[in-house]
Amino acid sequence: MFSAAPGLRLPGPYRSLFADRTFRQLMPVFALSDLGDGMTVVAVAWLALTLGPEGGQGALAGLAVASYILPGALGALILGRWMRLLPAPRLLVTDSALRAVLLGAIPLAHLAGWLTPAVYVGLLAASSLLHAWGKAGKHALFAPLLPEDQRLAANSVLSTSLWSATIAGPALAGLLAGLVSPAWIIGVDAVTFAVLALQTSRTALPRSPAPPATDRTQRGLSILRRQPELFGLLLVTWVFNLAFGPVEVALPLFVSGNLDAGAGLLGAYWAAFGIGAVMGAMALGAARRLPLWLAMLGIIGGHGIGMLPFAITDTAIPSLIGFALAGLVYGPYSALSFTLIQDRAPAGSLTTVLAARSAVLLTASPLGAAAGGFLLDRTSAPAVLVGCGALMILTVPVSIVVLKLYGSRRRRSQPLHAPAERATCTD
Repeated sequence: MFSAAPGLRLPGPYRSLFADRTFRQLMPVFALSDLGDGMTVVAVAWLALTLGPEGGQGALAGLAVASYILPGALGALILGRWMRLLPAPRLLVTDSALRAVLLGAIPLAHLAGWLTPAVYVGLLAASSLLHAWGKAGKHALFAPLLPEDQRLAANSVLSTSLWSATIAGPALAGLLAGLVSPAWIIGVDAVTFAVLALQTSRTALPRSPAPPATDRTQRGLSILRRQPELFGLLLVTWVFNLAFGPVEVALPLFVSGNLDAGAGLLGAYWAAFGIGAVMGAMALGAARRLPLWLAMLGIIGGHGIGMLPFAITDTAIPSLIGFALAGLVYGPYSALSFTLIQDRAPAGSLTTVLAARSAVLLTASPLGAAAGGFLLDRTSAPAVLVGCGALMILTVPVSIVVLKLYGSRRRRSQPLHAPAERATCTD
């Protein structure tokens, strides 16, 4: 797919996209890094289970998953004054180099016998501090490079790479975990970040436009608060991500404890979810024919229903099918939510709103993972997984009521001479 001579069978936009030499140089290392990140979905939690004390494995797994994500949200907020002054390539190289060094220290510490739970969590947390800025740099990298009509195709290729890594990465990690320690799988991810940093630093890229001097996150949050529908979308998505957070911690314990299986089956679960998500994303055209809010709340409820088969613990088949269904339903969610934001946000503030949204949403899944780890030491993995599904299902009627009440109050507070806002709580 990433050959130097793009095949003529590619559709027109992609043919011209892969004709760009710089894109061809960078896209393979992006895909490699995505694959490495896909492998850590299994490796981070599985290594925590091997390091955790008896009776405290769930808490350590939750803390490890949270520490691998949450500091990125803190870095997005705390370090913005300095990091937003850097051009996109520098952001990507700095984040990739930091992650290569600190994630690479995990297998070395394991080899030396120094990898205690505290060292492990500390290295994961430090490695993720700049990751929100690195991802922002990755997506902004091609803006000055590609004409506007090619950016959609570039974003599509980046998304396809991520979804493909969701399928292949966990499955590959599950196979490798039967041969080597999960610490070495994290080391492989570190190597992919080193390659990404090296290739990006060697590639000649045009200078990105200077960032604005204003605090984009604060201004974006202000816009979201003034738009009932966008603010409601942010809250609903935050709760959705919070409800999914414990799954990353409870699923490894479900596989190892209730099913008495290894990391290979854990990889199969995540691969099934990824395959379902890819198939669901292909159904985006059908989903867009529905009212957007109805479609998104339906996705949350359907995802929750897909989690309920985890109540069956004597065989993996029902929960594997349910998890694949959850992925299938989830597939269109991100595209639909971005469509709603693009439709409702002021055109000149779209990137500001998206930056603020990302900073807020980065906190949800880690908090859910930490809560899931706490609960796992007090209840069973199936109870946590089914509870996640129940919370998602409950989110739907609560969201409908809250969004309608919030939208009605906003409309009543408008002056009589003011034009009605386009944002409502239902499409």
